[in-house]
Amino acid sequence: MLKLNVKDETSRLRALVLGTAKSNGPVPGPEEAYDPKSLEHILAGTYPKEEDMVTEIEAFASVLNKYDIQVFRPEIITDCNQIFARDIAFVIDDLFIKSNILPDREKELKAIQYVMDEIPPGKIITPPEEAHIEGGDVMLWNDHIFVGTYKGDDYPDQITARTNMHGVGFIRDMFPNKKVKEFDLVKSKTDARDNALHLDCCFQPVGKDRGIIYKGGFRVQEDYEYLLGLFGKDNLFHITRDEMYYMFSNVFSIDTNVVVSERNFTRLNNWLRENGFVVEEVAYAEIAKQEGLFRCSTMPLTRD
Repeated sequence: MLKLNVKDETSRLRALVLGTAKSNGPVPGPEEAYDPKSLEHILAGTYPKEEDMVTEIEAFASVLNKYDIQVFRPEIITDCNQIFARDIAFVIDDLFIKSNILPDREKELKAIQYVMDEIPPGKIITPPEEAHIEGGDVMLWNDHIFVGTYKGDDYPDQITARTNMHGVGFIRDMFPNKKVKEFDLVKSKTDARDNALHLDCCFQPVGKDRGIIYKGGFRVQEDYEYLLGLFGKDNLFHITRDEMYYMFSNVFSIDTNVVVSERNFTRLNNWLRENGFVVEEVAYAEIAKQEGLFRCSTMPLTRD
């Protein structure tokens, strides 16, 4: 049986699910786009080709294998986008929590049923129907659980709003001994530069006391200032609106001193190295066209 354990974002990784780009399906129509960046590339004729995305995600898999991480992959579903494993479920402590995802993505969860079969049934949790929550909005940090949400009155009309306050309440109820802090995120259906699809699109911790942050991703100043107070300004790498668009905060930690980052993120990668990190650079710019990067592609199961 799998022994689940995830208490933070950066401890040494031992096992995870990594998505797949194989049999990704045809280019979606504009009406099928889940986010403004995908729509932008659909309309521009620059939507990523399957063979390019396969090359990128397999290069990421090679880095994970280099660190002797147990890598589970979804069973292939014909003509289905299965890249973003973070959306469908996530682990907190020793619990595997299913996301209440968009209905036509349910089959992605079935594609990792063989992984769930290795988890004790009592450790698999299904949130109540009204609790919308996706893994990209859930971030663990010591005694904290950070949760991205959207508090606008137009939540039902915002396809980019993925976690609601019922989802935040569910996490609070499940983990009463942790400090659950929600963050009200900026959303846009039309402009990817003004859309924090998930919390990890505008913030992510790295190492033991540092983080990457985009101030403009938060609807209220107090949420940004909360993280500023917690981490300290000098420990936060502030990214620009364009860097947020290219997903600079969506790197992935293999260990407290090892970060997987996009090879074109020069300014970030230099800062990471200056702060003592080993940076594993991987080309991921094609996958990024779907408004997701390394963290989105992964579902950590076990960390030290």
